[in-house]
Amino acid sequence: MKYLITGGAGFIGSHLVSNIIDSAEKIIVIDNLITGNMSNIDEFKKNKNFEFVKHDIQYHFDPKENIDYVIHLASCASPVAYSENPINTLKSGSIGTINALGIARKYNSKFLLTSTSEVYGDPKESPQSESYWGNVNPVGPRSMYDESKRFAEAATQAYITEYSVNASIVRIFNTYGPNMQLDDGRVVTNFIVQALGNEDITIYGNGQQTRSFSYIEDTVSGLLKALYYKKPDIFNIGNDNEITILELAKIILKLTNSKSKIVNNPLPKDDPMQRRPDLTKSQSILGYKTQIDLEEGLVKTINWVKQTRG
Repeated sequence: MKYLITGGAGFIGSHLVSNIIDSAEKIIVIDNLITGNMSNIDEFKKNKNFEFVKHDIQYHFDPKENIDYVIHLASCASPVAYSENPINTLKSGSIGTINALGIARKYNSKFLLTSTSEVYGDPKESPQSESYWGNVNPVGPRSMYDESKRFAEAATQAYITEYSVNASIVRIFNTYGPNMQLDDGRVVTNFIVQALGNEDITIYGNGQQTRSFSYIEDTVSGLLKALYYKKPDIFNIGNDNEITILELAKIILKLTNSKSKIVNNPLPKDDPMQRRPDLTKSQSILGYKTQIDLEEGLVKTINWVKQTRG
């Protein structure tokens, strides 16, 4: 099977490549490297079935060969990245999605859109099921990311309806693990870096807001199950173990034996107070099941951060 992966040099993309590189006939990764990193995929260059193209999917791209699977991951997904690149974020979700769908349509490929739990906004129901429409501020400080993904979902559905493209949408909940950017503003890496340096652990608000953290291997497992599912559908992918941000900080302090102190900063506008996926549909249809608990995944991530920082 031949795969085209947009954003494949990023955090999730590089792990996805790692999972399929041995079985794929060919993998083409395209990435503009705004948030992706060549170091994430350097190990794959020696493989004859791997090709990297530096390219932004918001511009036309034609692989000029049959593609079995198109996986659209390209996006600035972290608060730092999408705040610094709001227009590019919007374009990757809109024009980029249309271009990626066009490739899938031309080559009759299975299409997978990686969306996000951010489409639920600051949810008024919990856990969040795939049928929930969300509570999103369309002009708020996070809107460039939230709305880009909501548009991407609408575009995908339009291609399913009008062109019979076989497409699945996965809404990814907070994912962590090796190959994350250490300075991208995500809470797990923030806390680990601060704890290892015995710096203050900065919590926004009172720390009672909740998240559900999925280790990267579990997330990729869910993505592949959705990719190989034969019918168009929408699935939540993540871990439904919900904890507060304060609890997360305390766990990381314990695992790192850190002397850091916890300090509180003002809560950013539109920061969701709750995140927990309803995985009923993914479990019943895809057989999706998480394998790695939070502490095990955090230990793996902490060790990787230590190695990365030297």
